[in-house]
Amino acid sequence: METRRLGQALTVSSVGLGCMGFSHAYGAPTEEKEAIRLLRRAFDFGYTFFDTAEVYGTQEDPHINEKLVGKAFSPIRDKVVIATKFGLRFDYENGKVPVPLIADSRPEVIRQSVEGSLKRLETDHIDLYFQHRIDPKVEPEAVAQVMKDLMQEGKIVHWGISEANEDYLRRANAVCPVAAVQNRYSMMVRHYERLFPVLEALGVGLVAFSPMANGFLTGQYGRGAYFDPKTDYRAAMPQFTDEAVKQNAGLLRLLYDMAAEKDATPAQISLAWMLCKHPWIVPIPGTRKEERMKENAGAADVKLSLREVQALDDALAQMNISAVFGGTPVA
Repeated sequence: METRRLGQALTVSSVGLGCMGFSHAYGAPTEEKEAIRLLRRAFDFGYTFFDTAEVYGTQEDPHINEKLVGKAFSPIRDKVVIATKFGLRFDYENGKVPVPLIADSRPEVIRQSVEGSLKRLETDHIDLYFQHRIDPKVEPEAVAQVMKDLMQEGKIVHWGISEANEDYLRRANAVCPVAAVQNRYSMMVRHYERLFPVLEALGVGLVAFSPMANGFLTGQYGRGAYFDPKTDYRAAMPQFTDEAVKQNAGLLRLLYDMAAEKDATPAQISLAWMLCKHPWIVPIPGTRKEERMKENAGAADVKLSLREVQALDDALAQMNISAVFGGTPVA
């Protein structure tokens, strides 16, 4: 797979793998041996960029996702780029699904988090360390200073911010240069495009999570799709309702038409659309199916001209797209 650069010096595969679904939010967790096999299989397909977080787990084992990533890649640690995150914990006592989140980026908490992540990932450094969500009680300068210190100590190499806004990004970047922001971005969720000029000016990359709107843009889910409400967040996502499927018929038709033209799949077109916008955008679709991993990796080979990208943008702007899951509440 081709590579891209995030920030000034971080080279990653053009498409990364979001690892969350192996243990969190997309049904019952994958058995450990199979999860490790699939992660290594992704590497075989050309993925070198793997995204996890300290909170991607279950109530019984809140940190299991990092452990899986650590076990999968410790034998080839120097060949992969691992991103993980700090600054969130789940409010399991609330009893709701999706489970509400609590932001906490106090410097002492970050220090505890990085040590835990290093141990679980079986590594002595984290390639890209994301603040998982902005903590309104902690100034960006304070967080950035901790990142600067951790870099000097060799515990992290680069850092980033998830769900970043312009003011927070600029203030943090002034203290310690930010390599990437990780924001929700897809054909159905485009409000962060207003941040693109700032990313361009600062030399900051975009790691796009939920790049296929939690799988809706694959075209694989029609009316009557069922998801277990106890383990699968898609059961509560508005884009998967029968009404939304009907409302988004034009969007899916747009994808299928372009896919036929490019000898690709709708999923590949939804990824190629953003890959061909800017060389500093890296989507991280998640999947637990080997064939989907291969398919998503192939999106990097689908080339759309700027005119074709603009035509898709114009068509999207005219569509009445349904509501889309925007994340769980953060306290």
